Order: sequence, then C-alpha cells, then structure tokens
Amino acid sequence: MPVSMMNKLKQQKLLSLTVLLFTLATGILIGTLIDRGVSADTKSAVAPDATPLVVPPVSQIGNEFTRLAKKLEPSVVYITAESAPPKESANSGSQNRGKQQQQQRARPRSGSGDEDEEEDPQGNLFDFFRQNPFGQGQPRQQFRRGQSGTGFIVDRNGYIITNNHVVEKMDKIQVTLHGDTTKYKAKLIGTDVETDLAVIKIEAKNLVPVTIGNSDGVQVGDWSVAIGSPFGLEATVTAGIISATGRDLDGAQAFQKFLQTDAAINPGNSGGPLLNTRGEMIGVNTMIATRSGAYEGIGFALPSNMAVKVYNSIIQNGRVTRGYIGITWNRRQKPETLKAMGLESGVFVEQVTKGGPAEKAGLRENDIIVLLNGKPVKDGNDLVNRVADLPVGSAANVTVDRDGKRVDHKLIIGDREEGMRAQNGIPESIKEEPPITEVGTPAKFGISIRELSGEERDALSTPEKKGVRVAKVEEGSFAEEIGMQEGDVVIWVNRQPTGSLDDIRKVQAKLKPGDAVAFGVMRPNPTSRRLQYVRVTLSGTLTAQ
Repeated sequence: MPVSMMNKLKQQKLLSLTVLLFTLATGILIGTLIDRGVSADTKSAVAPDATPLVVPPVSQIGNEFTRLAKKLEPSVVYITAESAPPKESANSGSQNRGKQQQQQRARPRSGSGDEDEEEDPQGNLFDFFRQNPFGQGQPRQQFRRGQSGTGFIVDRNGYIITNNHVVEKMDKIQVTLHGDTTKYKAKLIGTDVETDLAVIKIEAKNLVPVTIGNSDGVQVGDWSVAIGSPFGLEATVTAGIISATGRDLDGAQAFQKFLQTDAAINPGNSGGPLLNTRGEMIGVNTMIATRSGAYEGIGFALPSNMAVKVYNSIIQNGRVTRGYIGITWNRRQKPETLKAMGLESGVFVEQVTKGGPAEKAGLRENDIIVLLNGKPVKDGNDLVNRVADLPVGSAANVTVDRDGKRVDHKLIIGDREEGMRAQNGIPESIKEEPPITEVGTPAKFGISIRELSGEERDALSTPEKKGVRVAKVEEGSFAEEIGMQEGDVVIWVNRQPTGSLDDIRKVQAKLKPGDAVAFGVMRPNPTSRRLQYVRVTLSGTLTAQ
C-alpha cells in the first residue's frame, strides 16, 4: 500500500511537471512568433506611422430619391427594336425616299398653325443620312437596323408607353424588365406621330405600373427625376429641376408643349418617365437640346396629361383622332397684328384649305377667329387644342371678325389626319395585303402585295399595263431566295396573268411544295432618272414555309 501510494505521488508530480513545462514552452513559442511578426511588420511597412483604415458597419443613409428609385425601377423597361434591310434597287430606294419626304410633309409642322406647313429645321440633316453617298444610280449596301430606348408600364396587363421614334417602322420589338434577363416580344398597339408616342404590349406576370401624375400641377423649380437606359445602361437614375413648362420648340409638332428639365437625358432615355418626388409620372422624356448629340443640360418631356389623352385614344381606337377645320395661321404672329385691327386676342386666318370644313362654312382669308362655340379664342395654340378635342363629324360654331364686323359660321369638324393628307396633296395610302396564303394551301411565296398606282401602271411597257406590286419580301422566304425585291411588279406566274390580288391567290392555290414556279417581273430600272421598268424572270422550286 505505501509503495503504491508513493508511485501515485511520483506519477502526479511527473504529470504536473510535464504540464508546467508544456505550458512554458507554448508561451515561449507564441511570444517568439508574435515578436518576430511585429518585427517583420515593422521592417516591411512602407508607412509604419500610418493607421490602417477600418470599414464601418453597413449603414444606408437614404433620401427621397433613393426611395423613389427603388419604387420605380420595376416599372421602367428597356426596349430594343430591329428592322430588316429593304430589298430594293437604287431607283426603288429613291422612290421610297420620295415617299418618306411626302409623309414628312403630311405631318403638321411648327411654322404655322392648325395646318402647319413649315419644314423641320433638322430635316436636311436627317435626309442626308438617308441618301446614298455613292451616287443615285448605284445600289447601297443594306444592314439590319436596330435601335433602343426606354418605356414604362402603365397597366398590369402589359401595356407600355414609349416614344414613337423608338419603335417606328421596326419589325421586331423586345422588352427587358428590370432584374429579369428575359426578352419579352412586344406587340405594337398604336402610335401617334404628332406627340411622338407609342403604345406596346407584352405578356408577362407581376408587372408594376407607374402612378400617373397631373402635369398641370408642375411648377418651375420642382424637383424632377428621369429613369431610363441612356446608351443602353439600364435603370439609370438622374435628378434635376423643372426649368420651364409649356415650352414651344421650333421643329416640334403642334401638340408638343414640353416640360423642360435639367435632369440628365441622353440617347436611350427616349420614352422613359419623368417623375416628381412623389414618384408620379409627370412627363415622357422625348428630346434634348444639344450641339454634341449628348446631354448639355436641357431636356424635354411631353406632359403626362397629353400622354394620358393619347394613350386612351390608342387603346380605344388604335390611333388618335383629332378635330380639324382647315385653316393656316402664323404661329409667330406678333401682338401688333391683332392690335392694329382693334383686337386683343384671336387667330388671324392666313389661308383657308380648299374643300375643308372652314371653306365649306364660308370662312375667308384675313378673317380673325375670335370665338369657338361661344368662348373666346386666346391664340392659335388655344384654337388648335380645342378643335382637336372636338368629335369628328360634330357641329361647331365659329365667330370671326371680318372687316370689323362679327360674323357667325357653323361648320362640321373634320378628321385632322385626313385633312392634312388632302391639304398636302398626298393620296390615301394604298392598302397592302398580308402575305398571300390560301387557306389549306401549304405553299407560300413570302411576299406582301398591293394594287398598282396610276403612275406605276402608266410606266409599264406591257400592252395590258396590269400587275401587282411587291410591297414587302419576307426574310428567309421563297421569294427572297429567288431574288424577288420590294418594288417588283409581278405580271404573270407560270404564264398566268396576274393583274390583281385575286389572280395571284388563284395561281398559288394550285401550287404545292416541290412545284417549279416562274415569275414574270417588271423591275424598276436603277439607271433611269424616271420610273421605268425592265423585264426580269425569276424561278425556283417551291418549298414548304
């Protein structure tokens, strides 16, 4: 027993000594390492007397702009649009440019009033880019055209407002939502050239529409926020103030009276919302004043009240219908003009459109319109806006000052679009047929066709002077494969005359994939200065489309 106790005591002492020695060794080792580390740090530091910086805990400051951006980002979308290059010869390209120039003249300009005639001062620049720099008689190399812009959701069912110039004449429109890489295919619902607005629609779920504000309450000096995709940089937020309201610009359309802001707006912001600090949409960003092509401190947005009016008309009718009376007035009319005639307000009629509502009602040049439906007319803009709001076909009472005497006239309000077309000498557009496909027939040519105009028919060298004009050739179609072009006139298919749309359909109904098809075509002569055709025969084996 004593021996066993002694052994235990020896073992305990040995264990204690071992623990003590291990503890001392560990402490010495740690101290040595720390000393060497400090020494090494001291020797390697570039600035030994500098205090290292410390990143503080996350703390978000936040303000009205921060909350507004988070709220609105899901409602603002990025839009891309593409169009295929036209299949045309140099001569047909010249014809298309002439058509574009006619269409431009059909649009009201800002130089005169209800039926403006002044050309856009930037028109020559834009025309330059549309022209062929290599000469009129040579074909141009064509590329697929693409552009981008911004839009904003106004309805949970997928309706979006943007600028017309973002989607105009585009074949393919796609929309990207914030935080979603999916590209949604968009359908064009309608456009309005005179306010540069368009409505498109996508099929998507959980959409968040913007809150609509009342632009009549906007004041100079109010904060304004723009959200968009300048240069393709999505969800870019900029802020500024309202610099002016009701801004009337040279080159703008008659119904474009802008909010001016110094919030940064750049290419790609087009169609995005301008917001107040409550997050309400008060305008649609449309254009900038610039010499460089980028932001220089002056941007313009169409007021929300006008945008709402246009949107409601488009979703109801597919287009905007406005009233028209058929007069021309000077937008830059000086106050002295009326004062010299003893009047303080009114609209001096410089020209009455032949065959228009005003002429039919008896209005004359040099009349001064002073009342519309019994209410005073302040100026030309007041007259245009009030006439535009009147239903087409309704009766209106117009009082004029004629040689110092009041004369009343009753006229019937016309359709502005039709009236402008007639005033500018542009005929009704010829209806284009959809790609010709007979029900139950698998054979497709892949073209859109229309009847010939009188000029085109007269230019044909065939005795019958009959045919149908190719208005469009579908990309990747049978017609494209055999070399058919926009502007071609098809005079026969497999020796069967095609003097009408029905003739084409009848021939097509007898064809099936695998059949050989030959087309007799009259093609515009690219070397001729006037419209002339040359004969071309195109053929191929019809494939299933």
